[in-house]
Amino acid sequence: MDTLAGKRIVLGVCGSIAAYKVVQVARDLTLAGAQVDVIMTEAAERFVGPATFQALTGRPVLTDMWSLPEDGVIGHVSLGMRADAVVIAPATANTIARLAAGLCDDLLTTTVLATRAPLLIAPAMNPSMYEHPATQANVATLRARGAYVLEPEVGRMAEPVVGRGRLPEPADLLAELRALLGRQHGPLRGRRVVVTAGGTREPIDPVRYLGNRSSGQMGYALAERARDLGATVTLISGPVALTPPRAVTYVAVETALEMRAAVQAACTQADILIMNAAVADFRPAHIAAEKIKKHGDAGMTLQLVQNPDVVGELAHRTDIFKVGFAAETHDLLANARSKLQRKGLNLIVANDAIASIGQPEITLTVLDGEQAVELPRQLKAEAAATLLDLIVARFEQWLLARQPRAGEIAD
Repeated sequence: MDTLAGKRIVLGVCGSIAAYKVVQVARDLTLAGAQVDVIMTEAAERFVGPATFQALTGRPVLTDMWSLPEDGVIGHVSLGMRADAVVIAPATANTIARLAAGLCDDLLTTTVLATRAPLLIAPAMNPSMYEHPATQANVATLRARGAYVLEPEVGRMAEPVVGRGRLPEPADLLAELRALLGRQHGPLRGRRVVVTAGGTREPIDPVRYLGNRSSGQMGYALAERARDLGATVTLISGPVALTPPRAVTYVAVETALEMRAAVQAACTQADILIMNAAVADFRPAHIAAEKIKKHGDAGMTLQLVQNPDVVGELAHRTDIFKVGFAAETHDLLANARSKLQRKGLNLIVANDAIASIGQPEITLTVLDGEQAVELPRQLKAEAAATLLDLIVARFEQWLLARQPRAGEIAD
C-alpha cells in the first residue's frame, strides 16, 4: 500500500508561475489515496484556477478565511489540526517571510500556525530573490522551528535567467513528502538501513571491464520503500541507468573492492543491511595501463582472482539484521539455503536469474531457516514493496528475540 493512502494533506499554493506544476502534485496525491485540501492564496488564483484543483482532488478549494470545507467545520482551525502533513508549493518569498514572522492574515498562514503536523515548504522564485539575505534568514528561521524546506533546483526560470529557484518536479515533491511522513509515523523511523544495488565492474584496461546484467531496479525500489517507512537510508550502487532516489544518502561505487569499503563504512551504525547488489565474484589479476590491442589471430587469456565476499565478511556482526540475495540459474532453493548459512544471514531472497534479469516482473522466494515464502510474480517495484514489508516484520521479530527475558541480564 502507498504510504500516502488515507493521509490528510493540506496543499498550499502560492502566487508563482510554478503553480502549474502543483496541479500534477494534487492529482498524484489523490491517485495515491490521500485526501487533499487545497488552499490557494489570492495571488495563486492569477496563475491557476481553483476549478482545476477541485476537479483533480474532488474536494472544494479554499481561498479565504471563511471558506467552509465539506464537513462544515470552520476551515482555518480544523484543516491544520486534522492534517497529517502540510505542503506549501510553490512557496513564494512573501509567504516564507510571513510564515517566519508568525503572521496569520490569510487562510494558509493561519492553517500553518494551527497545525502540529510536519510542514514541507518548497520555495520557487527568482534566484536573486531566493539568495537574498532576508529570504535566507527566513528559511533558516523556519528550519530552526522544525519545518522541512526543500531546496529549489538550479535551472532556467520563466524569465531568461538561470539559477537556483526552480520548483522540483512533482515526483520529487511526492518522494520528499513520503520520506517526511515516514520519519513521523513509519515502522522504520529511527532505524538506519543500508541497501546495495546494481552490478560491479572490474576493469580489464582503461576502456573494458567484466560486469553483469544487473539493472539495479530492485535495489533502488527497496531503498525508496525503506525511506518511505521512515528509515535513514544509505544506497550503495554500482553503475546503473537509474536516477538516485530522493531523500536517501547515495554512494556510487564501481568495483567489488569499492563496494566492500562502502558497505563496511555504512554498516558501522546500521540496523539492517539489504545486500541486493550483484557483486562480481572475480576480477582481473592485473589491469592493463593502456587499451589492449589485438595481435593477429592470437587469443587472450585473463587471469582472474577472487573478490572478497562482501556480506560474508560481516557474518560476525550479529547486531545487524542481514538480508542477502541469491540469483541462481539452477538448484535455486538449495543454493539459496547454502548461502543463508555460509554468510550468516537472517534472510535470503532467491530468484531465477534467467527469468528476472532484464524483465519488468519478478518472482521471489524468501528463506528463513527451513521456511520458504514465495511471493507472487509482480512488477519489480511492487515486489520490492512487498518484500520490504516482510523484511520489516521479520526484523521486528528478530528485535523481540534479542531482548533479555525477565530476570536475565543484557550483554
